[in-house]
Amino acid sequence: STKNKEKQRDPEAHSVKKGNQWYFGYKEHIGVDADSGLVHTVETTSANVHDSNMVVELLQGTEEDVYGDSGYLGAEKKDDAILVNNEGHPIRYQINKRPSQLKKASGEKFELLKAIEHAKSIGAFQSGTCVLRDKENLLFLQDTIPRREKLHQHCCTLFALANLYLARNRM
Repeated sequence: STKNKEKQRDPEAHSVKKGNQWYFGYKEHIGVDADSGLVHTVETTSANVHDSNMVVELLQGTEEDVYGDSGYLGAEKKDDAILVNNEGHPIRYQINKRPSQLKKASGEKFELLKAIEHAKSIGAFQSGTCVLRDKENLLFLQDTIPRREKLHQHCCTLFALANLYLARNRM
């Protein structure tokens, strides 16, 4: 969008196609502690940065399991992947498969694979691990917040308020 004073697109923002829809702007990548459900890391990137490239920035170093959706497939195979936490224990990457990978199986095997993927999704919210999520709905904030730094500050504030709301009963 060119709804700013200069009537030009933000040079740091990029476009990305998801399905048949094009988006222009930024993407938020967040790391969430599964014990508490609180956001511990927020990273803002242009929309064309792949999710699996951001895993290293989202990890704290104490995780034993890392859960993520199919956007994070292959994260453990990258050159900069963290395979051992700060305590020397191996990190298990529990990344959900793409739905198209499940369709290749049939019958009982399909049901078994579907149950495994469902267990990964549930495990992300029930065990003491880190959950990786990205907030694509924040792409549209680019129109009201013209620069990446401002967007990052705005999102950090929103997630800090969300953390306070989630932790309100524990205080």
